[in-house]
Amino acid sequence: QVQLVESGGGLVQAGGSLRLSCTASGLNFDRTAMGWFRQAPGKEREGVSCISWSGTNTAYAGSVKGRFTTSRDNEKNTLYLQMNSLKPEDTAMYYCAAYERDYCSVSWGRSASNWGQGTQVTVSS
Repeated sequence: QVQLVESGGGLVQAGGSLRLSCTASGLNFDRTAMGWFRQAPGKEREGVSCISWSGTNTAYAGSVKGRFTTSRDNEKNTLYLQMNSLKPEDTAMYYCAAYERDYCSVSWGRSASNWGQGTQVTVSS
């Protein structure tokens, strides 16, 4: 079955950086669009970023555009999220996600097909 394992979360001060990783198995990673979502306590889950199977096309939520960068290494079946200039409002559980398509559809930020267990990111002010 599909397994997505996130790592790299932690506690960081505002203005700092973190790099999240997601290792995937049980799917054709190099034919699958991948995404990052996050959910803060008491808030709805929101899409953070999406990247097409080749890495050529990406999409970001407006709240993170210019600060976060998603990338992938298809040789290593690994997805990344580089988070810079972190803010306290970025505090959330971050989830790796796999889509059924190989591209980022217009609904990329609403849902995905498979999910990881999440990694906690906490940004202190």
